[in-house]
Amino acid sequence: MPMNIEIKARISDMEVVREKIEKLDIKETSEIIQEDTFYKTDMGRLKLRTFLQEKGELIYYLRNDSVGPKRSDYIVYKTDDPVTLKLVLDTSLGLRGVVKKKRQLYIVGNTRIHLDEVENLGSFLELEVVLNSGQNENEGIAIANDFTKKLGISKKDLIDKAYIDLLEKRKEIK
Repeated sequence: MPMNIEIKARISDMEVVREKIEKLDIKETSEIIQEDTFYKTDMGRLKLRTFLQEKGELIYYLRNDSVGPKRSDYIVYKTDDPVTLKLVLDTSLGLRGVVKKKRQLYIVGNTRIHLDEVENLGSFLELEVVLNSGQNENEGIAIANDFTKKLGISKKDLIDKAYIDLLEKRKEIK
C-alpha cells in the first residue's frame, strides 16, 4: 500500500503562507475544485473525490489522528464515472458527509503542498510527503518538519483530524 507523511494546519493568513511557498523550488502548481464524499466504514476513511462529473478518485486511507507529521497508508482508484460510483457507495455504505474545497496545489520535490479553502471551516495548509522507493518514514517526517519551519507553521496551528471530522465536530457544537 502506498504511504505518505502528512501534516495539516489551520492558517490565518493565506497570502503570507502563499508568498513563502512561492519562494520554494516549485515543480508544478494548479488550482483544483474538489468535493469529497465520505462514507461510513469500520476502519480508516473512504471518500469519493470528484473533480468534474466525469472525473473522480475513490480513496481509502488509514491514518492516526495525531498532531504533527503522521503516516498515511492509502489506495486510490481512478474513475471516469464518479456519478454511478457515488450512487453505489451511497446505497451500500451510507453517507457520512461531504467536504467541499478549493485547493491550490504546489509540488516541491516529492512533497505536495495544499492551500485549502474549506467550505464552512476556513483556511488550511496540508503537506503530503510522498515517500519514494527506498525512503523511510523518518525521512518523510524530517522533510515535513523542514517544510513546517520554512512556511512558519507553529505547533499551535497543527490539527489532528480530517476535514470531515472537523465538520462533524462543528455540527455537534451547534
